[in-house]
Amino acid sequence: MSKVVTLRLSEDEYKRIRAAAGIEHRAISNFIITWILEEIEESHCIDPIEMAQIRSDKRLLEKLKAGHRDANRMKGKRVG
Repeated sequence: MSKVVTLRLSEDEYKRIRAAAGIEHRAISNFIITWILEEIEESHCIDPIEMAQIRSDKRLLEKLKAGHRDANRMKGKRVG
């Protein structure tokens, strides 16, 4: 089921988004949704090549495992 979300934009922001959506011949809501989903995908997902590089780095994997063990044991201190 679709959900309605209210988004407050300045006049300038609205005009810029409307213009960008118009260039692509899309509705403003479709433009915003597509852009947000693409941004999430790019910023929160690792592509297959990057994941292969991570998995091939034995030193990095050992450090990650050690960090995971330390976190489970509540060893060390939280940063950030």
